[in-house]
Amino acid sequence: MDATALHDRDLAGSRDPDGADHHGGAVAEEAARRRTFAVISHPDAGKSTLTEALALHARAIGEAGAVHGKGNRRGVVSDWMEMEKDRGISITSAVLQFAYDGTVINLLDTPGHADFSEDTYRVLAAVDAAVMLVDAAKGIEPQTFKLFEVCRARGVPVITVVNKWDRPGLDALAIMDELTTRIDLHPMPLTWPVGVAGDFHGVLDCATGDFVQFTRTPGGATEAITTRMSAEEAERLLGSVWTDAVEEYDLLRSSGHDLDLELFLSGAASPVLFGSAVLNFGVRQLLDTLVTLAPAPGARPDRSGDPRAVSAPFSGFVFKIQAGMDKAHRDRLAFVRVCSGRFTRGMVVTHADTGRPFATKYAQSVFGRDRSTLDEAFPGDVIGLVNANALRVGDTLFADEKVAFPRIPLFAPEHFAVARAAVTGKQKQFRKGIEQLGEEGVVQVLHSDRRGAQAPVLAAVGPMQFDVAKHRMEHEFGSPIRLEPLGYSVARAVTAAAMPIVDSRPGAESLTREDGLHIAVFADKWRLASVEKDLPAGSLTPIFG
Repeated sequence: MDATALHDRDLAGSRDPDGADHHGGAVAEEAARRRTFAVISHPDAGKSTLTEALALHARAIGEAGAVHGKGNRRGVVSDWMEMEKDRGISITSAVLQFAYDGTVINLLDTPGHADFSEDTYRVLAAVDAAVMLVDAAKGIEPQTFKLFEVCRARGVPVITVVNKWDRPGLDALAIMDELTTRIDLHPMPLTWPVGVAGDFHGVLDCATGDFVQFTRTPGGATEAITTRMSAEEAERLLGSVWTDAVEEYDLLRSSGHDLDLELFLSGAASPVLFGSAVLNFGVRQLLDTLVTLAPAPGARPDRSGDPRAVSAPFSGFVFKIQAGMDKAHRDRLAFVRVCSGRFTRGMVVTHADTGRPFATKYAQSVFGRDRSTLDEAFPGDVIGLVNANALRVGDTLFADEKVAFPRIPLFAPEHFAVARAAVTGKQKQFRKGIEQLGEEGVVQVLHSDRRGAQAPVLAAVGPMQFDVAKHRMEHEFGSPIRLEPLGYSVARAVTAAAMPIVDSRPGAESLTREDGLHIAVFADKWRLASVEKDLPAGSLTPIFG
């Protein structure tokens, strides 16, 4: 049975043959069964490998694809763009839904590279928890820290996984100290490694005191063999390796590192597990932790701060737009996080900002690149709406009772380039492609009368976004582009009245983003300071991020 069939079978297993669910259709009960989370990490910490391993252990796929680099790398189901395969990184965000232990898991995979922070931030707006992946050899890296800060700002509780314990790395207690001192996160180990990094025997189950031994399978492509034994049996088998692990954990526990659910949900503390995603060690323990500890979907505040209960009529917001997932149809998919109520395919909902009706006939569930028709969804689930050309990132959809959720802010860009069509006869494709990339959030698109419609300015958080834009313009829209870098590195929101003054100064320019925000760009912070002192107070304000 292939991966898609397994996925459909397992989700269907939570329902009666006639389609009725075991909970009598109660939305609150269905919401309580959902766990919606993202995996965040620094590049190369093993995020895509962990995503595969989680799907494998839930029997959503038959064999995991280990990431070994672009030469001999299996294609992971969450990485489907050609550039992702070429470079061995995650660029887009993928959605995987599967059933596990009576729970519906919604895993939102995210780009790990810092250049794609905006896409990751959008995903973090749609989840209820996050798994923070830490490389055992490198500890907490810069992008991990940045993404954790976003989780903290959004109030997203974090479960920490120390990955790659099968390779030489840091001391386990040193990593716990890093969590405490570098990001002010109180660690609460649920498992503790038996054996130093690079000599991984298994883990101490901190709740029971048992030893869980891991035995790898050939290539690590299938679920690892686990054997549970008592502390006495473990000591007879491993001697000092076991007693050293017990003593280390006892030392930590004596300092007050036992599990505290309230501290976890408040974001002040994090449950910690040790494992090796590439060998499938410790993955089932993570799934069990998500089921038992991660919060289910709850009431979500609207733009005025009033909470929308999960049992209220249907509502959801668009957190991602993605085109080109189906090369045969060149369609455009809007990812909608369900916040309240029961969604049924074909229902007519209302677009909050325009008040216009929106039909949902073409609703799909997404499993990596694979899609299937979706008939219903509940809070925490993600709906894929096909050819949703009227939708933009941050839009709210609702039924019956009006609601509008807060918009997802954009980051301040730091890289800028003028885009021009490389083939003069491709202007129509050029305009369509640039517009669509802007709507998806691949890049921010800026315009000005000075440059004209044929020379928009592309703005990005990181330069790799330009590589994606160039690749997609050529291969999806048939309009190769030339990019001419601009010497700007600082951006601020600017009032319309101040734009002529900005444009009159060297090393500065004003443009308008496609959402209507006026933006002033400067060569550096010194040029910004020079121009700002000649403007009325409040003319320039920071852009989010």
